[in-house]
Amino acid sequence: MKYSELVMVFEQLESTSKRLTKTHYIADLLKKIPTENLPMIIYMLQGRLFPPTDERTLGVADKTAKKAIEIATGLPEKKVISEWKKLGDLGKVAEVLVKEKKQRTLFSHTLTVKKVFDNLRKLVEITGAGSVDRKLKLIAELLTSAKPKEAKFIIKTALEQLRFGVGEGVVRDAIVWAYFSKEIELKYDEKKHDISYNENYKKYVKAVESTYDLMNDYAGVAKKAKEKGLKGLQKTGITLGQPIRAMLALKEDTVKDCFKRVGSPAAIEYKYDGFRMIINKDGSDIKIFTRRLDNVTKQFPEVVKAIRAHVSARQCILDAEAVGFDPKTKEYKPFQNISQRIKRKYDIAMLSKKLPVELHIFDILFYKGENLLEAPFKKRRQILEKIVSSKKWSIQLAKQIVTSNEKKASEFYSKALELGHEGVMFKNLASPYQPGSRVGHMIKFKPVMEPLDLVIVAAEWGTGKRSGWLTSYVLACLDPKSGKFLTVGKASTGLKEKEEQGLSFKAMTKILRSLVRAEHGRKVDVHPQIVIEIAFNEIQKSPTYKSGYALRFPRITKIRDDRGPNECATLADVKRMYEQQKK
Repeated sequence: MKYSELVMVFEQLESTSKRLTKTHYIADLLKKIPTENLPMIIYMLQGRLFPPTDERTLGVADKTAKKAIEIATGLPEKKVISEWKKLGDLGKVAEVLVKEKKQRTLFSHTLTVKKVFDNLRKLVEITGAGSVDRKLKLIAELLTSAKPKEAKFIIKTALEQLRFGVGEGVVRDAIVWAYFSKEIELKYDEKKHDISYNENYKKYVKAVESTYDLMNDYAGVAKKAKEKGLKGLQKTGITLGQPIRAMLALKEDTVKDCFKRVGSPAAIEYKYDGFRMIINKDGSDIKIFTRRLDNVTKQFPEVVKAIRAHVSARQCILDAEAVGFDPKTKEYKPFQNISQRIKRKYDIAMLSKKLPVELHIFDILFYKGENLLEAPFKKRRQILEKIVSSKKWSIQLAKQIVTSNEKKASEFYSKALELGHEGVMFKNLASPYQPGSRVGHMIKFKPVMEPLDLVIVAAEWGTGKRSGWLTSYVLACLDPKSGKFLTVGKASTGLKEKEEQGLSFKAMTKILRSLVRAEHGRKVDVHPQIVIEIAFNEIQKSPTYKSGYALRFPRITKIRDDRGPNECATLADVKRMYEQQKK
């Protein structure tokens, strides 16, 4: 497949903000391409080159991309920098300068999707002495043969800045449209941007979504849908050792509302302020995955040791929370205290002693070769009670009571708070486990209006004693319908001026610098990657911010290393909290 054909779709996606139109363009593409090209196309449409579970990044700096443009076009550095300052986007710079140069001397070779994909993937493998020059050669080779538009998207992909608002929902629906259009009697009106379909639509969407929840890779889902159809999707099972997305809870504000939502009697468990882990055990082989599907097994050796020693099942998949505690005082610590362990590659043994965690297990998804996702929660808990032997400050089952009594539930909740936990969880005893879903049969009950997890989309350089740091951060929530991040406020408090005091302006500046995509005087726009937890006094309606709402007195409480940008608070969450606040 020619790369220019894919670029045409990229341009179509760039030209619209309409979700249905994006879905239509992608579905049309998926219908045409051979199966062997599916993974490459699916990944690149999402702005990546690897599956979501693959932690590798290309590691191409702006400086490297700039140099590759110089080499490919033969233009001086001054010219490239001048265009960069004017356009603020190296992809656009590549487009303009390749076009200018091609008019004179460059001879265009035909690029294929595979050539672009392979060259860029090789960047990850290049390390050691001379690695920068070898990376330059691979990128420049592509640019030398690229047409102007191709050059633009090659650079954006290399810098991992290729984004079209193509979220998981768009890819899911495009797979349904592409491979099951006859079964659902799909009709798309391009002029009205509208679709019609029959009653089978939800069934096919659910099949694709459920398969993704187990595979966590839409490339594999698309291949299965194309080759094996609906039956193939429905036969997808759990693969031990492959990450599964965690089930998420909704929130209620009273004990009565919690019972009303999940039913009575209900299982009520402590809600721990820790780090979510999905743990795969296959004999002595243990793998620990985060909510974001990152493999953090090496970072938590004490958890691996505890699972081997205190979980008798030979094969299982467990859902748990790792809670930090002070090894001297034996007091539980909030999530922020252990968050630094998530991405740590060095001094792991030292940190596991300095910042240890106690594992609290509350669910099981797989046991003795059996998929337990459809099994009732009561049965899943009984299995846990049989296979887990608790050891204080190492591994325990989540503390639980089963009751219909509101007074007992309130007393249990108060005890949880007294011990330093966040609150409690209410669970329906007959409910299944639904990976990746925010479900109504599992409810969290906390004492205060919960903070919001928001994404930083812009920042401003500080002045005075804070000069040299990015100190004011523009916050945004996610609109799932458009895939866009909508601003909801600006926070400049909560961080420290001295690193030893906690999360500092200096540390945040270092994180954000690598994500800057444009500069406007003192203000910089950054790629929406960093999720932070924001506490606030209230939510107000506001014409100033794109969400239509503004946070009053927002303050940063912590970085959510365990969450990706697509897991931040949605516009619906902000609206719901605004309405609750009015009540």
